[in-house]
Amino acid sequence: MTHRFKILLVDDEPNNLKLLQQILKTTYQLMFATNGDKAISAAIDQVPDLILLDIMMPGLTGYEVCSKLKANPKTRDIPVIFVTAMGELEDEAAGFDVGAVDYIQKPVSGAIVLRRVQTHISLVRSDKLKDLAISTIQMLGEAGHHHDADTGDHIWRMAAYSSAIAKAAGWSSHRAEYLEFAASMHDTGKIGIPSEILQAPRKLTKKEWDIMKTHSQIGYDILCKSKNEIFIMAADVALAHHERWDGTGYPNQQSGTDIPECARIVAIADVFDALTVKRPYKEAWTVTEAMAEITKSAGNHLDPTLVDLFISIKDEIQEIRIQWLVRESNAA
Repeated sequence: MTHRFKILLVDDEPNNLKLLQQILKTTYQLMFATNGDKAISAAIDQVPDLILLDIMMPGLTGYEVCSKLKANPKTRDIPVIFVTAMGELEDEAAGFDVGAVDYIQKPVSGAIVLRRVQTHISLVRSDKLKDLAISTIQMLGEAGHHHDADTGDHIWRMAAYSSAIAKAAGWSSHRAEYLEFAASMHDTGKIGIPSEILQAPRKLTKKEWDIMKTHSQIGYDILCKSKNEIFIMAADVALAHHERWDGTGYPNQQSGTDIPECARIVAIADVFDALTVKRPYKEAWTVTEAMAEITKSAGNHLDPTLVDLFISIKDEIQEIRIQWLVRESNAA
């Protein structure tokens, strides 16, 4: 069954509601309210995808209704289009000031109403798809560490570090944001590793370590199914974040710039976060100690150029780290 987006129509004149109903009824699921109080109640109870709202009504005006809707966390993200006979520029400006996204003047044209509604419903659909994608990314990131007792907020901290390094390397803000999402999924493949290996309180045997190393390929095999740019990048990161600059890493013994840059960036962020966080088997290193260790790893484990860039933004990295420590402390 095709999803029908919900639209709340608000007008104190029944004839105006009937006209809008005739224009929109074949495409959308419609709800109606004849005054401001009923409109607010309907919006809270039904949470429509879009509201078409008259301005001049007895009791609460459309401006007041819109202001109240935008003040309520449950309804503040619902787009509001004013439909009114008030056509002065200051009237339109007042509508936008209280949070409306558009303005349709009466008497309405059916074609105009349909096009404006279609435009804003498309934006609603895009926002919902974006929310779905972000939720999927977050769940995949968490799933990869479901059995890893030491993870905490590791994936989100190192993702933030990865974004900062990418920007220092000249990536656009847009691509750096994509990397932040992709980095959070770097260990998705651990979902395929037995918990007795992930949580082993001892050094792994060679056989267990060989199994552990398969998480890179497992993660890639999961993430490469999507043609979305974030997941394409995430697949590269999952596969190659344990490769080493000198070619001694895994799973494919890539070296140097043959390793995707996104994975080389995430490798630095991953090492830094692992060093600076307390674990049951070790104390947290200071930022200075961790930076020194990463510098020592340049040219063998890590990309030396990216290491230099990482060191150059030490203050920014420290700021990110402190923000996460405060967040974790507040959550606790």
